[in-house]
Amino acid sequence: MGTRQPARAGLGARLAAPGRPLLLFSMTPPRQNTPEADRARIAEVMTGRLRDLDLDALILYDIEDESDRNPQERPFPYLPTMDPADFRTHLTGWDGPVVVYRTVGKYEPTELKQWLTDQDPDRVATVLVGASTGSTRVRTRLAEAQSLWRDSGAALPLGAVAIPERHAARGDEHDRMLRKQAAGTSFFVTQVVYDIDAAKDLVSDYYYACVDRGVRPAPLVFTLSVCGSLKTLDFLQWLGVNLPRWLLNQLERAEDPLAESLRQCAEIAAGLADFCTRLGMPFGFNIESVSIRRVEIDASVQLAAHVREALVGR
Repeated sequence: MGTRQPARAGLGARLAAPGRPLLLFSMTPPRQNTPEADRARIAEVMTGRLRDLDLDALILYDIEDESDRNPQERPFPYLPTMDPADFRTHLTGWDGPVVVYRTVGKYEPTELKQWLTDQDPDRVATVLVGASTGSTRVRTRLAEAQSLWRDSGAALPLGAVAIPERHAARGDEHDRMLRKQAAGTSFFVTQVVYDIDAAKDLVSDYYYACVDRGVRPAPLVFTLSVCGSLKTLDFLQWLGVNLPRWLLNQLERAEDPLAESLRQCAEIAAGLADFCTRLGMPFGFNIESVSIRRVEIDASVQLAAHVREALVGR
């Protein structure tokens, strides 16, 4: 599929030119009350782990409470984290692009537009994320944020979220993706995928909708996340991630849930890679690491290395 460009060429160049599938790695910034010295240390340790993975970009999440979306008790308490744009300044050991998530409802329009205008498109991309529910009070709505991105010069590579579970429930996620693409989106990142059939359904419907409209599909990056405990499993489900019953049984009854989830994530990656390759759908993977447990962080890095090796030659 062509010669891969160095990550430092910018994510926009990778999105625009044919090449092998994307590999991204995502993390949550430290808590808001983390001392300055610890912020720099966390950044240094994490980028050190990622240096040999040959990533196309590093994703920094913009965390919100989301309790208004799910009335059930949150398995882990919500703890405000640093603004990902601020944490990016601590990543001095990282020379690749950074994808900064922006939960747009948290920001005033003038603030968001200024940030979009100030960024270097060779160093930064963004994923604009709307409110978790239609009733959430926001400062900026997603459509307005997309308009602000265009007003800022539309230079930053613009990403958006795609949710296979929403497609399984409503059957229209591919239409939502096409609208976002028409508004300037050049890549999509999914919610965590454990239901491979739901992900395949979304890929197929989106791909053929693009074919029917004569539109080039944008790369769809599938998020994979290892699960090291039953409490983490509960949290994934609280977030809306669907786990098929057979897989839930496997993880709940495994002697080592982390090893089992690592194996299942690798199999999901292989299955989605084969499906997208046969279809001709541009794709990639985002390996998520949001745990503070060392064993889960190491497993995420291990999964990223495995996926990179598996993608060689595609």
